[in-house]
Amino acid sequence: GTSMQGEAIFVSKCMACHGEKGAGKPNDALVGGAGSLAAGQAPVKTVGSYWPYATTLFDYIRRAMPYNESKSLTADEIYALSAYILALNGIVGASDVMDAQSLPKVKMPNRDGFESEDI
Repeated sequence: GTSMQGEAIFVSKCMACHGEKGAGKPNDALVGGAGSLAAGQAPVKTVGSYWPYATTLFDYIRRAMPYNESKSLTADEIYALSAYILALNGIVGASDVMDAQSLPKVKMPNRDGFESEDI
């Protein structure tokens, strides 16, 4: 899936809870917080600032989202949503394709911020 495909799915199935472009409200923000973990203030924990692996995003969406219809999205929709959320965080390009081969190769900004017992 691509970010463009993911945006359409996000608007129809995710935006009501996660806000426009994943900015948050009424539920958690998915975007932002870059650099806030080491800034000495309250960290902003988002997909882009905190999560260590992109595959965790896919798995979480697959198991639990959308909240009122968990497990209702296809794998292709989840890859597209993952691409969109990662692109909003500046982790992948807007035209990058996410699938079973490319998603595990994404290096998250906080990948090295955890010790094995933390995750």
